[in-house]
Amino acid sequence: MNRRTLLVSTSIAAALTLAGCGAGATAGTDSASDGGSGASDGGGGLAVVASTDVWGDVAASVGGEHVQVTSLITDPEADPHEYEASTRNQLAVSKAAVVIANGGGYDDFIDRMLDAAGDSSATVLNAVEISGRTATGGEELNEHVWYDLPTVQKVIDRLISSFSEALPEQAEDFARNGAALTKSVGELLDREDELKGAGSGRGVAITEPVPLYMLEAIGLENRTPAEFSEAVEEGEDVSVTVLQEVLALLEDRQVDLLAYNEQAAGPQTEQVQQAAEDAGIPVVPFTETLPKGQDYVTWMGANLDALAQALGA
Repeated sequence: MNRRTLLVSTSIAAALTLAGCGAGATAGTDSASDGGSGASDGGGGLAVVASTDVWGDVAASVGGEHVQVTSLITDPEADPHEYEASTRNQLAVSKAAVVIANGGGYDDFIDRMLDAAGDSSATVLNAVEISGRTATGGEELNEHVWYDLPTVQKVIDRLISSFSEALPEQAEDFARNGAALTKSVGELLDREDELKGAGSGRGVAITEPVPLYMLEAIGLENRTPAEFSEAVEEGEDVSVTVLQEVLALLEDRQVDLLAYNEQAAGPQTEQVQQAAEDAGIPVVPFTETLPKGQDYVTWMGANLDALAQALGA
């Protein structure tokens, strides 16, 4: 079972009594409020809930002053896989007009919270479903679709239409904001294309598949044994044999960089990181939530800059 299915207590009643990661303010988002739900008269904005601050930031960029976004996971130091619902965040979900989930098993707690909300009439946007991505070649679906820039553009389009349906008088603003964000993401796509010259055909090792869509978009080939990244993602120990395979990749310089998930580090991934550093292989850190003080576009831009530096582009 993917550990993402274990993000909340198996009992909704118990989960609602637990203090979760909180809904602290992030760029373009606010914590849960005690205001009303659905379309607003402008006092608090359209109530929107996102499972993480990544999608919360995208929603806030599209909605601007007309939306009030609550992101359930906001702490850059928190492990996104260990979320437990608080009563405050459950209240936000119950009052939301639009809910944005990542999907793909990453944030199943959203479904549980919607079920607990009972008669919620929220429009629910599922990024994985919007992406059209499916498992291929016998491999599991990579659910980290916020690193897939074309998917983000599709989600922007759906946000524009959902917000416009809820607040038709603000439709022009939503379209204008969405177009500006789509353009910025398009510039990131252009940057990916530019990096293909430096990345095409070169090998990469990963600790988890979090940034894999971006790595593949610039032409890098993932040479990590699937058993390694799957075990790390599941929070399980990696077998000695598989760990040695990964260490050999690095020690023999069969890859040109290591993509490292900073939010899921442990003794074995730290050993891999050290092996890369000892071999003189660049280590590029990635995260699953927004770094403090950054929005989605600046964050993805910084990731591409880090990859360019590692590849000598």
